[in-house]
Amino acid sequence: MRRYYRRMLAFGLPVIALSLTAAAGWQGATSWRPSDTNYRFQGIDVGAEQGPIEWFTLRDQHVDFVYLIATRAATQRDPAFEAGWRGVYGAALRRGAIHVYSLCHLASDQGNNFNTTVPRTADALPPAILLDFQPDCAARPAREVVLGELEVLIAMIEGHSGKPVLLKTSAAFDRYYGVSEAIGRPIWSIGNFFPPSYAARPWRMWQASDMRRIEGAAQPVRWNVVAP
Repeated sequence: MRRYYRRMLAFGLPVIALSLTAAAGWQGATSWRPSDTNYRFQGIDVGAEQGPIEWFTLRDQHVDFVYLIATRAATQRDPAFEAGWRGVYGAALRRGAIHVYSLCHLASDQGNNFNTTVPRTADALPPAILLDFQPDCAARPAREVVLGELEVLIAMIEGHSGKPVLLKTSAAFDRYYGVSEAIGRPIWSIGNFFPPSYAARPWRMWQASDMRRIEGAAQPVRWNVVAP
């Protein structure tokens, strides 16, 4: 029996140590953000999936700006956008809107969706278009078709907002369509913990984490920094 307990102890202690190490690592990952020394302006982008957010609390969490998902594809509107747009303004935080692009819908319809959802306001940050492969769309149009459609969408959104758009493109989408090489707009790159280098041009914004937990947000948020 003593031999049995000694074996269990010898086996159990390393397992417990590994579990504690993993827990500490996860805690570190979810609380990490780039240093203020390297990146002065930092903020979040969120949608309805982040749940309720206490906007006034964010000001004490080193949040300088908030991007809100406004629209998806041709007809979808994020259910949290309208209240969030007002709430961010009320908390005296800078705000911007994001359109989630779909390869399955015409750019003109997507532009109308964004422009009829997002108010034109002088205080707004430049609008952003999220370019990634969406799970509800299997279409893969030719590159020249996609680039042409994006030019239409960009012209519509910029005409409405009066500001140049940001292109928030994933590595996979950019490798497939070469958007950062073909379209001369500021790039918002994506990559957890390490500054990404997949775009053809230096990024203007970087999504540094998609798992950061902060006080005031019910679920993890996407944490972003502005290039110095």
